[in-house]
Amino acid sequence: MTPVRDEALALLNRLGVPPSAFAAGGLPARSPITGEVVGHVRAHTVEEARAAVGRAHEAFTAWRRVPAPRRGEFVRLLGEELRAAKPDLGRLVTLEAGKILSEGLGEVQEMIDICDYAVGLSRQLFGLTIATERPDHRMMETWHPLGVCGVVSAFNFPVAVWSWNAALAFVCGDPVVWKPSEKTPLTALAVGAIVERAAARFGGVPEGLHEVLIGGREIGEALVEDPRVPLVSATGSTAMGRQVAPRLAARFARAILELGGNNAAIVAPSADLDLALRGIAFAAMGTAGQRCTTLRRLFVHESVHDALIPKLRKVWTSVKIGDPREQGVLVGPLIDRAAFDAMERALDEARAAGGVVTGGGRVDLGTDGVYVNPALVEMPAHAGPMLRETFAPILYVVRYAAFEDAVAMQNAVGAGLSSSLFTLDMREAERFVSCEGSDCGIANVNIGPSGAEIGGAFGGEKETGGGREAGSDAWKAYMRRATNTLNYGTALPLAQGVTFDIGD
Repeated sequence: MTPVRDEALALLNRLGVPPSAFAAGGLPARSPITGEVVGHVRAHTVEEARAAVGRAHEAFTAWRRVPAPRRGEFVRLLGEELRAAKPDLGRLVTLEAGKILSEGLGEVQEMIDICDYAVGLSRQLFGLTIATERPDHRMMETWHPLGVCGVVSAFNFPVAVWSWNAALAFVCGDPVVWKPSEKTPLTALAVGAIVERAAARFGGVPEGLHEVLIGGREIGEALVEDPRVPLVSATGSTAMGRQVAPRLAARFARAILELGGNNAAIVAPSADLDLALRGIAFAAMGTAGQRCTTLRRLFVHESVHDALIPKLRKVWTSVKIGDPREQGVLVGPLIDRAAFDAMERALDEARAAGGVVTGGGRVDLGTDGVYVNPALVEMPAHAGPMLRETFAPILYVVRYAAFEDAVAMQNAVGAGLSSSLFTLDMREAERFVSCEGSDCGIANVNIGPSGAEIGGAFGGEKETGGGREAGSDAWKAYMRRATNTLNYGTALPLAQGVTFDIGD
Protein backbone atom coordinates (compact mmCIF):
# COMPACT_ATOMS: atom_id res chain seq x y z
CA MET A 1 0.00 0.00 0.00
CA THR A 2 1.23 3.51 -0.85
CA PRO A 3 2.81 5.30 2.12
CA VAL A 4 0.37 7.76 3.66
CA ARG A 5 2.52 10.83 3.10
CA ASP A 6 3.18 10.03 -0.55
CA GLU A 7 -0.48 9.32 -1.22
CA ALA A 8 -1.65 12.48 0.54
CA LEU A 9 0.76 14.70 -1.38
CA ALA A 10 -0.29 13.13 -4.66
CA LEU A 11 -3.95 13.72 -3.84
CA LEU A 12 -3.30 17.33 -2.87
CA ASN A 13 -1.50 17.89 -6.15
CA ARG A 14 -4.37 16.41 -8.17
CA LEU A 15 -6.91 18.43 -6.21
CA GLY A 16 -5.06 21.63 -7.04
CA VAL A 17 -3.65 22.71 -3.70
CA PRO A 18 -0.73 25.05 -4.53
CA PRO A 19 2.76 24.58 -3.03
CA SER A 20 2.44 28.06 -1.49
CA ALA A 21 -0.02 26.57 1.03
CA PHE A 22 2.93 24.87 2.74
CA ALA A 23 5.76 26.49 4.69
CA ALA A 24 8.63 25.26 6.83
CA GLY A 25 7.76 25.65 10.48
CA GLY A 26 4.05 25.89 9.72
CA LEU A 27 1.16 24.00 11.28
CA PRO A 28 1.95 20.24 11.17
CA ALA A 29 -0.70 18.24 9.31
CA ARG A 30 -0.71 14.67 10.61
CA SER A 31 -2.46 11.54 9.44
CA PRO A 32 -3.99 9.53 12.31
CA ILE A 33 -3.44 6.38 10.23
CA THR A 34 0.29 6.36 10.99
CA GLY A 35 0.73 9.46 13.13
CA GLU A 36 3.22 10.87 10.63
CA VAL A 37 3.41 14.49 9.51
CA VAL A 38 2.27 14.84 5.91
CA GLY A 39 3.44 18.43 5.64
CA HIS A 40 3.57 21.80 7.37
CA VAL A 41 0.77 24.14 6.36
CA ARG A 42 1.20 27.89 6.36
CA ALA A 43 -0.87 29.31 9.22
CA HIS A 44 -2.57 32.69 9.11
CA THR A 45 -2.07 35.49 11.59
CA VAL A 46 -4.88 37.33 13.32
CA GLU A 47 -4.12 40.34 11.12
CA GLU A 48 -4.50 38.16 8.01
CA ALA A 49 -7.78 36.82 9.39
CA ARG A 50 -9.12 40.34 9.81
CA ALA A 51 -8.02 41.20 6.28
CA ALA A 52 -9.86 38.11 4.99
CA VAL A 53 -13.02 39.22 6.78
CA GLY A 54 -12.58 42.63 5.15
CA ARG A 55 -12.40 41.05 1.70
CA ALA A 56 -15.44 38.94 2.48
CA HIS A 57 -17.37 42.00 3.65
CA GLU A 58 -16.57 43.77 0.39
CA ALA A 59 -17.63 40.68 -1.53
CA PHE A 60 -20.96 40.77 0.31
CA THR A 61 -21.84 44.18 -1.08
CA ALA A 62 -21.55 42.74 -4.60
CA TRP A 63 -22.79 39.17 -4.08
CA ARG A 64 -26.04 40.21 -2.39
CA ARG A 65 -27.04 42.01 -5.59
CA VAL A 66 -26.66 38.87 -7.70
CA PRO A 67 -30.10 37.25 -8.16
CA ALA A 68 -30.53 34.21 -5.94
CA PRO A 69 -31.08 31.75 -8.84
CA ARG A 70 -27.85 33.03 -10.37
CA ARG A 71 -26.11 32.41 -7.04
CA GLY A 72 -27.59 28.93 -7.21
CA GLU A 73 -25.84 28.44 -10.55
CA PHE A 74 -22.52 28.98 -8.79
CA VAL A 75 -23.40 26.31 -6.25
CA ARG A 76 -24.48 23.99 -9.08
CA LEU A 77 -21.03 24.34 -10.60
CA LEU A 78 -19.50 23.72 -7.17
CA GLY A 79 -21.49 20.48 -6.97
CA GLU A 80 -20.14 19.45 -10.39
CA GLU A 81 -16.58 20.10 -9.27
CA LEU A 82 -17.18 18.06 -6.13
CA ARG A 83 -18.51 15.18 -8.21
CA ALA A 84 -15.35 15.20 -10.30
CA ALA A 85 -13.16 15.42 -7.20
CA LYS A 86 -15.09 12.86 -5.09
CA PRO A 87 -12.64 9.92 -5.40
CA ASP A 88 -9.62 12.04 -4.49
CA LEU A 89 -11.26 14.24 -1.85
CA GLY A 90 -12.98 11.26 -0.21
CA ARG A 91 -9.65 9.45 0.03
CA LEU A 92 -8.00 12.56 1.45
CA VAL A 93 -10.70 12.67 4.15
CA THR A 94 -9.76 9.08 5.00
CA LEU A 95 -6.06 9.93 5.19
CA GLU A 96 -6.51 13.03 7.32
CA ALA A 97 -9.47 12.13 9.56
CA GLY A 98 -8.96 8.35 9.75
CA LYS A 99 -12.41 7.38 8.47
CA ILE A 100 -12.85 4.19 6.49
CA LEU A 101 -12.96 4.88 2.77
CA SER A 102 -16.71 4.43 2.36
CA GLU A 103 -17.26 7.06 5.06
CA GLY A 104 -14.76 9.42 3.45
CA LEU A 105 -16.52 9.09 0.11
CA GLY A 106 -19.88 9.35 1.84
CA GLU A 107 -18.87 12.64 3.38
CA VAL A 108 -18.09 14.09 -0.05
CA GLN A 109 -21.40 12.74 -1.35
CA GLU A 110 -23.06 14.67 1.46
CA MET A 111 -21.38 17.82 0.12
CA ILE A 112 -22.75 17.06 -3.34
CA ASP A 113 -26.22 16.45 -1.94
CA ILE A 114 -26.34 19.76 -0.05
CA CYS A 115 -25.24 21.57 -3.21
CA ASP A 116 -28.15 19.97 -5.09
CA TYR A 117 -30.47 20.97 -2.28
CA ALA A 118 -29.18 24.54 -2.22
CA VAL A 119 -29.57 24.95 -5.99
CA GLY A 120 -33.28 24.21 -5.68
CA LEU A 121 -33.48 26.42 -2.62
CA SER A 122 -32.10 29.37 -4.60
CA ARG A 123 -35.51 29.63 -6.30
CA GLN A 124 -37.48 29.19 -3.08
CA LEU A 125 -36.23 31.89 -0.70
CA PHE A 126 -39.79 33.00 -0.24
CA GLY A 127 -41.65 35.05 2.35
CA LEU A 128 -45.32 35.28 3.26
CA THR A 129 -48.11 37.58 2.17
CA ILE A 130 -49.97 38.44 5.35
CA ALA A 131 -53.59 39.56 5.76
CA THR A 132 -53.85 43.18 6.91
CA GLU A 133 -56.69 44.90 8.73
CA ARG A 134 -56.21 48.12 6.76
CA PRO A 135 -57.97 48.61 3.41
CA ASP A 136 -55.86 49.28 0.33
CA HIS A 137 -52.77 47.92 2.06
CA ARG A 138 -50.62 44.86 1.49
CA MET A 139 -48.36 43.29 4.12
CA MET A 140 -45.62 40.83 3.31
CA GLU A 141 -42.23 39.62 4.44
CA THR A 142 -39.03 39.60 2.43
CA TRP A 143 -35.74 37.86 3.08
CA HIS A 144 -32.40 39.52 2.42
CA PRO A 145 -28.75 38.38 2.58
CA LEU A 146 -27.31 38.70 6.07
CA GLY A 147 -23.55 39.23 5.64
CA VAL A 148 -20.31 37.39 6.21
CA CYS A 149 -20.82 33.87 7.59
CA GLY A 150 -18.02 32.54 9.78
CA VAL A 151 -17.68 28.77 9.90
CA VAL A 152 -15.63 26.98 12.56
CA SER A 153 -15.59 23.22 11.90
CA ALA A 154 -14.32 20.14 13.75
CA PHE A 155 -11.99 17.33 12.66
CA ASN A 156 -14.55 14.52 12.60
CA PHE A 157 -16.47 15.91 9.60
CA PRO A 158 -13.72 18.01 8.07
CA VAL A 159 -15.59 19.01 4.92
CA ALA A 160 -19.29 18.08 5.18
CA VAL A 161 -20.12 20.57 7.94
CA TRP A 162 -18.50 23.35 5.92
CA SER A 163 -20.73 22.43 2.97
CA TRP A 164 -23.92 22.49 5.06
CA ASN A 165 -23.15 26.10 5.84
CA ALA A 166 -21.41 27.26 2.68
CA ALA A 167 -23.91 25.96 0.13
CA LEU A 168 -26.79 27.66 1.93
CA ALA A 169 -24.81 30.81 2.67
CA PHE A 170 -23.78 31.22 -0.96
CA VAL A 171 -27.35 30.97 -2.31
CA CYS A 172 -28.61 33.22 0.48
CA GLY A 173 -26.14 35.90 -0.62
CA ASP A 174 -23.49 35.51 2.08
CA PRO A 175 -19.71 35.12 1.75
CA VAL A 176 -18.03 32.44 3.89
CA VAL A 177 -14.89 32.68 6.01
CA TRP A 178 -13.91 29.19 7.13
CA LYS A 179 -11.64 28.24 10.01
CA PRO A 180 -11.24 24.44 9.80
CA SER A 181 -9.93 22.31 12.64
CA GLU A 182 -6.17 22.60 13.02
CA LYS A 183 -6.21 18.77 13.01
CA THR A 184 -7.58 18.62 9.45
CA PRO A 185 -6.23 21.55 7.40
CA LEU A 186 -5.40 19.57 4.24
CA THR A 187 -8.99 18.75 3.30
CA ALA A 188 -9.92 22.40 3.83
CA LEU A 189 -7.19 23.54 1.46
CA ALA A 190 -8.42 21.02 -1.11
CA VAL A 191 -11.99 22.29 -0.81
CA GLY A 192 -10.71 25.84 -1.21
CA ALA A 193 -9.10 24.85 -4.50
CA ILE A 194 -12.32 23.19 -5.65
CA VAL A 195 -14.31 26.36 -4.85
CA GLU A 196 -11.82 28.38 -6.89
CA ARG A 197 -12.39 26.13 -9.90
CA ALA A 198 -16.15 26.56 -9.61
CA ALA A 199 -15.69 30.32 -9.31
CA ALA A 200 -13.53 30.41 -12.44
CA ARG A 201 -16.20 28.57 -14.42
CA PHE A 202 -18.93 30.84 -13.06
CA GLY A 203 -17.12 34.09 -13.79
CA GLY A 204 -17.73 37.31 -11.90
CA VAL A 205 -17.41 35.87 -8.39
CA PRO A 206 -16.21 38.73 -6.17
CA GLU A 207 -12.85 38.33 -4.48
CA GLY A 208 -13.32 37.22 -0.90
CA LEU A 209 -16.55 35.26 -1.41
CA HIS A 210 -14.78 32.26 0.11
CA GLU A 211 -11.80 32.48 2.46
CA VAL A 212 -9.99 29.63 4.24
CA LEU A 213 -8.08 30.54 7.41
CA ILE A 214 -5.62 28.02 8.79
CA GLY A 215 -4.65 28.35 12.43
CA GLY A 216 -5.53 27.74 16.02
CA ARG A 217 -7.93 29.12 18.55
CA GLU A 218 -6.90 32.73 17.96
CA ILE A 219 -8.26 32.60 14.40
CA GLY A 220 -11.63 31.37 15.61
CA GLU A 221 -11.68 34.09 18.24
CA ALA A 222 -11.01 36.69 15.55
CA LEU A 223 -14.14 35.55 13.71
CA VAL A 224 -16.20 35.55 16.89
CA GLU A 225 -15.11 39.08 17.82
CA ASP A 226 -15.32 40.76 14.40
CA PRO A 227 -18.42 43.00 14.07
CA ARG A 228 -18.37 42.45 10.30
CA VAL A 229 -19.33 38.79 10.87
CA PRO A 230 -23.03 38.74 11.82
CA LEU A 231 -23.25 34.93 11.93
CA VAL A 232 -20.85 32.29 13.23
CA SER A 233 -21.56 28.59 12.84
CA ALA A 234 -19.35 26.70 15.28
CA THR A 235 -19.06 22.93 15.63
CA GLY A 236 -17.20 21.47 18.59
CA SER A 237 -17.44 20.71 22.27
CA THR A 238 -19.98 22.11 24.69
CA ALA A 239 -17.09 23.78 26.50
CA MET A 240 -16.24 25.63 23.30
CA GLY A 241 -19.85 26.68 22.88
CA ARG A 242 -19.97 28.10 26.40
CA GLN A 243 -17.17 30.46 25.40
CA VAL A 244 -18.41 31.34 21.92
CA ALA A 245 -22.10 31.94 22.65
CA PRO A 246 -21.80 34.80 25.19
CA ARG A 247 -19.18 36.58 23.11
CA LEU A 248 -21.43 36.53 20.07
CA ALA A 249 -24.42 37.56 22.18
CA ALA A 250 -22.46 40.50 23.58
CA ARG A 251 -22.34 42.04 20.11
CA PHE A 252 -25.82 40.74 19.12
CA ALA A 253 -24.45 38.39 16.47
CA ARG A 254 -26.14 35.13 15.58
CA ALA A 255 -24.78 31.74 16.57
CA ILE A 256 -25.40 28.35 15.01
CA LEU A 257 -23.94 25.98 17.60
CA GLU A 258 -23.45 22.27 16.96
CA LEU A 259 -21.98 20.96 20.21
CA GLY A 260 -21.87 17.74 22.22
CA GLY A 261 -24.12 14.74 21.72
CA ASN A 262 -24.35 12.04 24.41
CA ASN A 263 -26.79 10.05 22.29
CA ALA A 264 -28.92 7.11 23.38
CA ALA A 265 -30.97 4.30 21.88
CA ILE A 266 -33.74 2.27 23.46
CA VAL A 267 -34.36 -1.38 22.54
CA ALA A 268 -37.97 -2.21 23.37
CA PRO A 269 -39.49 -5.68 23.96
CA SER A 270 -40.95 -5.82 20.45
CA ALA A 271 -37.76 -4.72 18.67
CA ASP A 272 -36.44 -6.53 15.61
CA LEU A 273 -33.17 -7.54 17.28
CA ASP A 274 -31.26 -8.26 14.07
CA LEU A 275 -32.16 -4.81 12.76
CA ALA A 276 -31.26 -3.26 16.10
CA LEU A 277 -27.91 -5.07 16.17
CA ARG A 278 -26.88 -3.64 12.79
CA GLY A 279 -28.08 -0.17 13.70
CA ILE A 280 -26.34 -0.20 17.07
CA ALA A 281 -23.02 -1.48 15.68
CA PHE A 282 -22.67 1.22 13.02
CA ALA A 283 -23.92 3.98 15.29
CA ALA A 284 -21.54 3.08 18.13
CA MET A 285 -18.38 2.05 16.24
CA GLY A 286 -18.50 3.97 12.96
CA THR A 287 -15.84 6.70 12.64
CA ALA A 288 -14.22 5.04 15.69
CA GLY A 289 -16.90 6.62 17.88
CA GLN A 290 -15.90 10.13 16.85
CA ARG A 291 -19.17 11.44 15.46
CA CYS A 292 -21.35 13.95 17.28
CA THR A 293 -24.21 11.52 16.59
CA THR A 294 -22.32 8.43 17.82
CA LEU A 295 -24.42 6.08 19.95
CA ARG A 296 -22.97 6.17 23.47
CA ARG A 297 -25.78 4.91 25.73
CA LEU A 298 -28.02 1.90 25.16
CA PHE A 299 -31.11 1.06 27.23
CA VAL A 300 -32.27 -2.51 26.69
CA HIS A 301 -35.54 -3.91 28.04
CA GLU A 302 -35.01 -6.68 30.53
CA SER A 303 -37.06 -9.14 28.43
CA VAL A 304 -34.65 -8.95 25.47
CA HIS A 305 -31.44 -8.06 27.29
CA ASP A 306 -30.08 -11.59 27.53
CA ALA A 307 -30.81 -12.25 23.85
CA LEU A 308 -29.19 -9.06 22.54
CA ILE A 309 -26.11 -8.59 24.71
CA PRO A 310 -24.27 -11.80 23.68
CA LYS A 311 -24.74 -10.77 20.03
CA LEU A 312 -23.30 -7.34 20.80
CA ARG A 313 -20.31 -8.90 22.57
CA LYS A 314 -19.64 -11.11 19.54
CA VAL A 315 -19.68 -8.13 17.16
CA TRP A 316 -17.54 -6.01 19.47
CA THR A 317 -14.85 -8.68 19.72
CA SER A 318 -14.81 -9.57 16.01
CA VAL A 319 -14.98 -6.21 14.24
CA LYS A 320 -11.97 -5.55 12.01
CA ILE A 321 -9.72 -2.71 13.19
CA GLY A 322 -6.91 -1.26 11.10
CA ASP A 323 -5.79 1.02 8.32
CA PRO A 324 -9.05 2.56 7.06
CA ARG A 325 -7.87 2.23 3.44
CA GLU A 326 -7.93 -1.57 3.69
CA GLN A 327 -10.88 -3.59 2.44
CA GLY A 328 -13.05 -4.94 5.25
CA VAL A 329 -11.79 -2.58 7.97
CA LEU A 330 -14.69 -1.04 9.89
CA VAL A 331 -12.88 0.82 12.65
CA GLY A 332 -9.96 3.11 11.89
CA PRO A 333 -7.79 5.13 14.28
CA LEU A 334 -8.63 7.72 16.88
CA ILE A 335 -7.59 11.21 15.88
CA ASP A 336 -4.73 11.40 18.41
CA ARG A 337 -3.30 10.18 21.72
CA ALA A 338 -5.39 12.65 23.74
CA ALA A 339 -8.55 10.88 22.52
CA PHE A 340 -7.17 7.53 23.70
CA ASP A 341 -6.26 8.94 27.11
CA ALA A 342 -9.82 10.27 27.52
CA MET A 343 -11.18 6.84 26.59
CA GLU A 344 -8.95 5.10 29.15
CA ARG A 345 -10.03 7.49 31.91
CA ALA A 346 -13.70 6.87 31.14
CA LEU A 347 -13.26 3.08 31.17
CA ASP A 348 -11.38 3.22 34.48
CA GLU A 349 -14.21 5.26 35.95
CA ALA A 350 -16.78 2.82 34.57
CA ARG A 351 -15.00 -0.15 36.16
CA ALA A 352 -14.88 1.70 39.47
CA ALA A 353 -18.66 2.20 39.22
CA GLY A 354 -19.23 -1.53 38.73
CA GLY A 355 -19.22 -1.64 34.93
CA VAL A 356 -18.20 -4.81 33.10
CA VAL A 357 -16.04 -3.97 30.10
CA THR A 358 -15.77 -6.00 26.91
CA GLY A 359 -13.04 -4.74 24.59
CA GLY A 360 -11.17 -1.51 25.08
CA GLY A 361 -7.42 -1.09 25.11
CA ARG A 362 -4.96 -0.09 22.42
CA VAL A 363 -4.29 -2.16 19.30
CA ASP A 364 -0.65 -2.12 18.19
CA LEU A 365 -0.34 -1.99 14.41
CA GLY A 366 3.33 -1.07 14.41
CA THR A 367 2.79 2.65 13.70
CA ASP A 368 2.24 5.79 15.75
CA GLY A 369 -1.43 5.70 14.82
CA VAL A 370 -3.75 5.28 17.82
CA TYR A 371 -5.98 2.24 17.26
CA VAL A 372 -8.31 0.86 19.93
CA ASN A 373 -10.73 -1.97 20.49
CA PRO A 374 -14.28 -0.60 20.76
CA ALA A 375 -15.57 -1.01 24.31
CA LEU A 376 -18.94 -2.41 25.36
CA VAL A 377 -19.63 -1.55 29.00
CA GLU A 378 -22.50 -3.17 30.93
CA MET A 379 -23.37 -0.73 33.70
CA PRO A 380 -25.40 -1.49 36.85
CA ALA A 381 -27.12 1.90 36.66
CA HIS A 382 -27.32 5.04 34.57
CA ALA A 383 -24.49 6.87 36.31
CA GLY A 384 -20.81 7.72 36.27
CA PRO A 385 -19.00 8.36 32.98
CA MET A 386 -22.03 7.56 30.85
CA LEU A 387 -23.59 10.86 31.91
CA ARG A 388 -21.04 12.75 29.82
CA GLU A 389 -19.76 12.43 26.27
CA THR A 390 -16.42 10.72 25.66
CA PHE A 391 -15.35 11.08 22.04
CA ALA A 392 -14.32 7.46 21.55
CA PRO A 393 -15.94 4.07 20.72
CA ILE A 394 -17.51 3.32 24.12
CA LEU A 395 -21.07 2.01 24.35
CA TYR A 396 -22.65 1.83 27.81
CA VAL A 397 -25.54 -0.60 28.31
CA VAL A 398 -28.21 -0.46 31.05
CA ARG A 399 -31.31 -2.62 31.56
CA TYR A 400 -34.74 -1.05 31.95
CA ALA A 401 -38.19 -2.29 32.93
CA ALA A 402 -40.63 0.51 32.08
CA PHE A 403 -40.65 2.54 28.86
CA GLU A 404 -41.07 5.76 30.83
CA ASP A 405 -37.89 4.99 32.77
CA ALA A 406 -35.91 4.44 29.58
CA VAL A 407 -37.05 7.76 28.11
CA ALA A 408 -36.29 9.53 31.39
CA MET A 409 -32.75 8.10 31.46
CA GLN A 410 -32.21 9.03 27.84
CA ASN A 411 -33.23 12.63 28.56
CA ALA A 412 -31.28 12.89 31.83
CA VAL A 413 -28.07 14.27 30.33
CA GLY A 414 -26.99 17.73 29.30
CA ALA A 415 -26.74 17.08 25.58
CA GLY A 416 -29.80 16.81 23.37
CA LEU A 417 -28.63 16.00 19.87
CA SER A 418 -29.88 12.62 18.67
CA SER A 419 -31.80 9.59 19.90
CA SER A 420 -33.45 6.45 18.63
CA LEU A 421 -35.91 3.74 19.56
CA PHE A 422 -36.09 0.19 18.22
CA THR A 423 -39.67 -1.02 18.49
CA LEU A 424 -42.51 -2.55 16.47
CA ASP A 425 -45.08 -1.12 18.90
CA MET A 426 -46.80 1.84 17.21
CA ARG A 427 -47.82 3.37 20.53
CA GLU A 428 -44.25 3.36 21.83
CA ALA A 429 -42.99 4.85 18.58
CA GLU A 430 -45.53 7.66 18.65
CA ARG A 431 -44.88 8.42 22.31
CA PHE A 432 -41.15 8.54 21.65
CA VAL A 433 -41.46 11.23 18.97
CA SER A 434 -44.17 13.16 20.86
CA CYS A 435 -43.64 16.11 23.21
CA GLU A 436 -43.48 13.62 26.09
CA GLY A 437 -40.76 11.51 24.50
CA SER A 438 -37.24 12.28 23.35
CA ASP A 439 -36.06 15.81 24.11
CA CYS A 440 -33.46 15.73 21.33
CA GLY A 441 -33.33 17.61 18.06
CA ILE A 442 -33.30 14.26 16.24
CA ALA A 443 -35.57 11.37 17.29
CA ASN A 444 -35.49 8.24 15.11
CA VAL A 445 -37.41 4.98 15.14
CA ASN A 446 -35.86 1.71 13.95
CA ILE A 447 -32.64 3.35 12.79
CA GLY A 448 -29.71 4.50 14.89
CA PRO A 449 -29.09 8.10 15.94
CA SER A 450 -26.55 8.61 13.16
CA GLY A 451 -26.96 9.36 9.49
CA ALA A 452 -29.21 12.43 9.29
CA GLU A 453 -30.04 13.29 5.68
CA ILE A 454 -29.48 16.82 4.39
CA GLY A 455 -33.21 17.37 3.67
CA GLY A 456 -33.91 17.67 7.38
CA ALA A 457 -32.60 20.31 9.74
CA PHE A 458 -29.61 18.99 11.69
CA GLY A 459 -28.96 20.05 15.28
CA GLY A 460 -29.99 19.56 18.86
CA GLU A 461 -31.32 21.06 22.05
CA LYS A 462 -29.98 21.85 25.54
CA GLU A 463 -26.18 21.72 25.72
CA THR A 464 -26.00 20.78 22.04
CA GLY A 465 -26.57 24.47 21.42
CA GLY A 466 -29.91 24.73 19.63
CA GLY A 467 -28.41 25.38 16.18
CA ARG A 468 -29.84 23.99 12.94
CA GLU A 469 -28.00 23.39 9.68
CA ALA A 470 -28.68 21.77 6.28
CA GLY A 471 -32.34 21.22 5.33
CA SER A 472 -35.87 22.27 6.21
CA ASP A 473 -35.91 26.02 7.01
CA ALA A 474 -32.32 26.19 8.29
CA TRP A 475 -31.66 28.68 5.44
CA LYS A 476 -33.44 31.40 7.42
CA ALA A 477 -30.47 31.70 9.79
CA TYR A 478 -28.36 32.99 6.89
CA MET A 479 -30.78 35.78 5.97
CA ARG A 480 -32.50 38.71 7.62
CA ARG A 481 -36.26 39.14 7.52
CA ALA A 482 -38.11 42.36 6.78
CA THR A 483 -41.85 42.86 7.23
CA ASN A 484 -43.18 45.28 4.60
CA THR A 485 -46.48 47.17 4.48
CA LEU A 486 -47.45 48.87 1.19
CA ASN A 487 -50.27 51.43 1.06
CA TYR A 488 -51.72 51.68 -2.45
CA GLY A 489 -54.67 53.88 -1.44
CA THR A 490 -55.15 57.58 -0.65
CA ALA A 491 -56.14 57.23 3.01
CA LEU A 492 -53.89 56.52 5.96
CA PRO A 493 -55.80 54.25 8.33
CA LEU A 494 -53.88 53.23 11.44
CA ALA A 495 -53.87 49.74 12.93
CA GLN A 496 -55.69 48.81 16.12
CA GLY A 497 -58.21 51.63 15.58
CA VAL A 498 -55.74 54.35 16.57
CA THR A 499 -56.69 57.85 15.37
CA PHE A 500 -54.27 60.75 14.94
CA ASP A 501 -55.96 63.57 13.05
CA ILE A 502 -53.77 66.64 12.55
CA GLY A 503 -56.45 68.43 10.49
CA ASP A 504 -56.20 69.95 7.03
